[in-house]
Amino acid sequence: MKNYADRMSLLGTETAFAVLAQVKKLEAEGKKVVSFCIGEPDFDTPKNIRKAAKKALDEGFTHYGPSAGMPDFRKACAEYLNKTRKNVSYTADEIVITPGAKPIIFFGILATVNPGDEVIYPNPGFPIYESMINFVGGKPVPATLLEEKGFVFDVTDLKKLVTDKTKMIILNSPHNPCGGVISKSDLEEVAKLAVEKDLWVMSDEVYSRIQYEGDFESITQFPGMKERTILIEGHSKTYAMTGWRLGYGAMEKGLAEKVAQLMTNSCSCTASFTQVAGKEAYGGPQDATAKMVKKFKKRRDLVVKLLNGIDGVKCLKPKGAFYVFPNVTEVCKKKGFKDSKDLQNHLLYNAGVAVLARTCFGSKNKGENEEYIRLSYATSEENIIEGVRRMKEALEK
Repeated sequence: MKNYADRMSLLGTETAFAVLAQVKKLEAEGKKVVSFCIGEPDFDTPKNIRKAAKKALDEGFTHYGPSAGMPDFRKACAEYLNKTRKNVSYTADEIVITPGAKPIIFFGILATVNPGDEVIYPNPGFPIYESMINFVGGKPVPATLLEEKGFVFDVTDLKKLVTDKTKMIILNSPHNPCGGVISKSDLEEVAKLAVEKDLWVMSDEVYSRIQYEGDFESITQFPGMKERTILIEGHSKTYAMTGWRLGYGAMEKGLAEKVAQLMTNSCSCTASFTQVAGKEAYGGPQDATAKMVKKFKKRRDLVVKLLNGIDGVKCLKPKGAFYVFPNVTEVCKKKGFKDSKDLQNHLLYNAGVAVLARTCFGSKNKGENEEYIRLSYATSEENIIEGVRRMKEALEK
């Protein structure tokens, strides 16, 4: 008996994990694969954070906690945002702790978007945005990210996408998969639009500490935005805590109560000892994060240089996160690949290199003819050199 709910057909997935499964299968068969597919820091969680978690376990932080999160950790998250974002003053009751940052996307959209509501989201973009919009019965409206603008949308074009059915705009800066960073002036224009049209904004800021040039800018700094923004943050990227599953959202108190209610109905709460570790991450030394970002910048420069050395590949230098999104249109034409998915498969099975095709991050936009792949450079310099060497050999012979 397989009478599944109709809504399950609306749910998408995150294809990076599907490619990772292919990588693991090939490795089990004895093949050596250089993987650029998963967006996960290859560094260990800093020792002080691990020590705090061990101590918390020994002290009995192994029981249920409040659905919205432990009060002292919620306060620590609010204080962190007040230090790292301009012109805001968050309080603990505006913070909801979740097992990873992804549930805030799920719960935030579930709590604000009705069937038929339109949600503007970045495309290419993190695939869970479009998946969740569809799942709740909303209408996904893609905002095209332009290579000529450093993979940022054109604000004039964005404004044209807004209709009387628009409910929310989703932002992600620094951006996955392209590494683009939205300028302060563009954020201000989006803020004015959101206030004028009375829109929610979901601002995914999980890469806020991994920006290589200039100061990080949040849309929450502009008048009228804090109360209409669902700000998404987490510890996975900044503190190499992907497996700890620790994230949170900052939002107006009424919405925070509804998101906490969704937590009660789904996960009950986030593990207590991980929250103790998360508080230590914010209150302890930050040198490990600084060193990690310095290494990411060095790797960025390396992978961009090497990719641009492949005939038919053009790669912009990303401003943040730890991904490159090279244009592979010419190499696809020269080698006879139908599209970047075809290229992805060729590289995996014939060169032992795992990358992700452009369509892993949303369907192509209307009129989009270029081909791209994403590589995560959250891996060693040795892997970057060897992986791109294999790519060059496979694509130039």
